[in-house]
Amino acid sequence: MTLASFFEENPRAALAFSGGTDSALLLWAAARWAKDACAYYVKTPFQPAFELRDARRLADQLGARLKVLELDVLTVPEAAANGPQRCYYCKRAIFGAILSAARADGFPLVIDGTNASDDADDRPGMRALRELSVRSPLRECGLTKENVRRLSREAGLFTWEKPAYACLATRIPTGTVITPGLLARAEHAEEALAALGFSDFRVRLMEGAARVQVTADQFPLALACREQLVNALKPENGAVLLDLEPRTPSR
Repeated sequence: MTLASFFEENPRAALAFSGGTDSALLLWAAARWAKDACAYYVKTPFQPAFELRDARRLADQLGARLKVLELDVLTVPEAAANGPQRCYYCKRAIFGAILSAARADGFPLVIDGTNASDDADDRPGMRALRELSVRSPLRECGLTKENVRRLSREAGLFTWEKPAYACLATRIPTGTVITPGLLARAEHAEEALAALGFSDFRVRLMEGAARVQVTADQFPLALACREQLVNALKPENGAVLLDLEPRTPSR
């Protein structure tokens, strides 16, 4: 199966759109081959502001319809509690909102950007998608992350080299109750790193500290701007730590 044939068989679809590389390619394909498609972005406290900016930018580039749904996922007790199954409950809430909106708009199918490289058997969020009958065309077409990036580059999508990005909730240790304040701390810290020229990084929150993780090639930058890093992160974190184990690049 190809993406073209998928949309020939399923000409009307609602797309769960995150603004990331995978769903960006899927939106491009839907804009090209579907008869009627709409992207739905669910804005929650777990998503940083730049993701919505990227989603809007790409939708504008493709001339695609985009609807933004507001959801306070912290009102889902199991998600806010941040246990081992947090992602399952979060995905249930997010895709439940998309399904409701899609049905109201007359769409018979909801699709998402899971690709053939994703380990669908070992991720709580994937179980939620299966339960809600969400289909994943990239996976069904056998498109790996490498394929997705190549096709995105050929299509001229600015997202082709965008690093993989997990939601802000992953910056908070499992078992620590998630609050708006902790999410804001994580987002502010990562905005500061981006402003200093870092890419593909994480800032993990610990008790009273921020642990900065960068790829091996960005260690020189971390050392060169050590003072700026400390000054930027120190106001909201009692200590600023650099993880000496390099972060594996997110591709």
